[in-house]
Amino acid sequence: MVNIEIAKAYIKAAQTGDQATLGSIISPDVIWHQPGNNQFSGTHKGIAAVGPMLGKMMEVSRGTFTINKADHFMANGDWVAITIEFSGEANGIKLRQPGVDLVRIETGKIVEVRLFSSNQDEEDAFWGK
Repeated sequence: MVNIEIAKAYIKAAQTGDQATLGSIISPDVIWHQPGNNQFSGTHKGIAAVGPMLGKMMEVSRGTFTINKADHFMANGDWVAITIEFSGEANGIKLRQPGVDLVRIETGKIVEVRLFSSNQDEEDAFWGK
């Protein structure tokens, strides 16, 4: 699979909760950069750290957090930038905003993820401390 196809498979699996596909395309050694100043912010190393974090995000949002759409996939070498819109409800806040997911792919696996929000303060309030 070319990198854009891997990125598309990642987004589709994230949207549908397809854990098997996510497990097959995300490296066990992934480095995940979660932005902001909230309980999930920081650099998380390895799927053993990332998996539980993503599970806790779904718990905090009561399963409402989702990627509504992914509009553009742009590759530059090992990196693919994806323009997205994400939404959910948590801590009394309804969140809907654009963002960018930046994924680095090596030998068919996502090895690094950097996320960008259009309104980080709002997202921080959404996730809480």
